[in-house]
Amino acid sequence: MNLIRDLNSLSERFRGGAVAIGNFDGVHLGHARIVERLLALAKRVAGPAIVFTFDPRPAALLRPDAVPPPLTWTDRKAELLAGLGVDLVVAYPTDRAFLELSARQFFDEFVRGALNAKALVEGPNFFFGHDRAGNVETLERFCQEVGAILEVVGPVEVDGEIVSSSRIRRLVAEGNLGAARGMLTRPYRIRGEVKHGAGRGAKLGYPTANLHGVRTLLPGEGIYAGEAWVDGQGWPAAISIGPNPTFGEGGLKVEAHLIDYAGDLYDRWIEVDFADRLRDIQRFGSVERLLEQMGRDMEAVKGIWESGGRKAESGSGK
Repeated sequence: MNLIRDLNSLSERFRGGAVAIGNFDGVHLGHARIVERLLALAKRVAGPAIVFTFDPRPAALLRPDAVPPPLTWTDRKAELLAGLGVDLVVAYPTDRAFLELSARQFFDEFVRGALNAKALVEGPNFFFGHDRAGNVETLERFCQEVGAILEVVGPVEVDGEIVSSSRIRRLVAEGNLGAARGMLTRPYRIRGEVKHGAGRGAKLGYPTANLHGVRTLLPGEGIYAGEAWVDGQGWPAAISIGPNPTFGEGGLKVEAHLIDYAGDLYDRWIEVDFADRLRDIQRFGSVERLLEQMGRDMEAVKGIWESGGRKAESGSGK
């Protein structure tokens, strides 16, 4: 995975290629189509395929109180894009000065200056520069002036509706991970640091990893089947997002039980993929009833895992 944040460290071999600019949040099927064309144009101009993205997203600076959590963190985004064949991801450290650049300044300083792009690939709703003043028509004009190629890629539709990060975000927030997966290039994933909890799960025979510090969008409350990644190995996992009403706990928790895993995860960062939602969070009248349901949950997770619900993909475990 090639990821840089400082253009001063950009080597000459990553200049003079094809570039796609955008947030690429989630790395969904629409992004995959852009990357497909990016790779074709990179081959045409005999240069690298580069994605130029932002860290943080411009909206996080412009509308900090209104911007929703992202679908992917930067390293994960770069990992997914590399999996599609991208040679380099530039995660530019966005600041106010950067956002004040005009469309012309951005093009001259970054597209032509730092990257020396010979070709660009964008979606039809691409905007750039201060106040989003530049669009694909502006970009087309700039490219013609310097002899660069511009290809505008149409959107991808699933079930008659355009695939977008905002659409996927709605599905994830609703807990509809199955539908979200149909629009993503990989299963939806979160990462968190394992911290000590009440220890109740271990006493019940189902020890859980309590995830803290999750900075991406959490799926809606519920019990999910998924896969947890530890040191590059996947483990079938039952994931709970929400309170624990059976024991009178109302705070939001993210807990994952890794089936058959016996190691110590405390203070480690792990990653968790979501396959599908199993059920709502429920309050049970007794611990025995809770244990009966948890047993059924584990069987459901194993069934999904054994039927191919797990994905052959290594997690970084960072």
